[in-house]
Amino acid sequence: MSRSERMAALRSARLYFQRPDEPGFFVSATEEGPVVPVFTSCEALGLFAGPCGWASTTVADLVELLPEGVRALVDPLGPRTFVLDAELLETMNTRRDDDGGA
Repeated sequence: MSRSERMAALRSARLYFQRPDEPGFFVSATEEGPVVPVFTSCEALGLFAGPCGWASTTVADLVELLPEGVRALVDPLGPRTFVLDAELLETMNTRRDDDGGA
């Protein structure tokens, strides 16, 4: 898979998160800054939060919806936890658009 194909797959991946009563996200303060816990499956969300209301969106939409300065922590209890940094993804999107999608 080429780099652009991997980025397209990442942007279209679906993530799940706990749905608060009001529109938005549950944001947690950490030593590394504010994060929103998101999950690659409903099952992983359930292990983290227990029975709860949930919502899902694509990575691309999540990047647009996160408040400025807030990052997404993907699968916080899983073996491959990572931080999804919206600024990094936006930079990659800009590079992709600048080079014609390659």
